[in-house]
Amino acid sequence: MRQRIKRREGTVVSAKMTKTVVVQVDRLVEHPIYGKRMKQRRRFMAHDEKGACGEGDRVMIVEAQPLSKNKRWRVSSIITKAAG
Repeated sequence: MRQRIKRREGTVVSAKMTKTVVVQVDRLVEHPIYGKRMKQRRRFMAHDEKGACGEGDRVMIVEAQPLSKNKRWRVSSIITKAAG
């Protein structure tokens, strides 16, 4: 049985590299003891073949085969462009 492809939605925080963007994914997690909801952040390096992404864009990334030492994701679509 094939595994499902992992997808994440996040915000581009850096687009300074060639064909690579850094995407920050925020999610709310409930504390196991106290029950308070906390924001967890994770940053992924993603492959952007066309170089279409800019800082502040909301993007969908999907898991891919390893492309470099740190890149294991690629940008599948831009959900919303940043203003400006």
